[in-house]
Amino acid sequence: MKKNYLTKIERLSFNLSSELKDILIGLLLGDLYVHKQKTSVNARLEFTQGIVHKEYIQHLYELFNIYCGMVPKITSRSPDKRTGKVYSSVLFKTFALPCFNDLYELFYPMGKKIIPLNIGDLLTPLGLCYWICDDGSFCKKNRAIVLNTQGFSLEEVELLISALTDKFNLKCTIKKERGTYAIRISPKSLPVIQSLLSPIMPSMMRYKIGL
Repeated sequence: MKKNYLTKIERLSFNLSSELKDILIGLLLGDLYVHKQKTSVNARLEFTQGIVHKEYIQHLYELFNIYCGMVPKITSRSPDKRTGKVYSSVLFKTFALPCFNDLYELFYPMGKKIIPLNIGDLLTPLGLCYWICDDGSFCKKNRAIVLNTQGFSLEEVELLISALTDKFNLKCTIKKERGTYAIRISPKSLPVIQSLLSPIMPSMMRYKIGL
């Protein structure tokens, strides 16, 4: 049974390995949410995925379960106003811990997620791998990968493209949709992506890089 409370001393004992930090950088470019409650000085992580990706979120839970006081659970949202359908998600949260505070301050300096100016220094192959797992989609027809960055500003998306170009030599363009901006990685860069990420890509997500 999971412990649902930690003492202050126990909270201070947690650290993040460089590997897990690299993964979190990638996830923060995707759907990962980091927040602080008004009553807490420490940040917690909240992982959420649609029910179709329950195998993937179980994989994430196995990576981060030592930081958690709960197991993944299924939640259902209110019916969609347009379709009337009820959409289910799987989520889990970590404890609020000091080891997550640096990431919170980096990505949420004013309480809203931003892209840090030094993202090019922070993003590693492992981070790129989990960014694609979390927010990437693969087009079988033209063999392009799209990173769904629609929640970020044009300037932030341009910053991300610079990081992808300078660090990994990827050919990227902006895909504009209704005033939002996604990143399209050219099919010409697919061999680079596959060579770089195939050894580290979780098996259930390899289809996102055309494997």
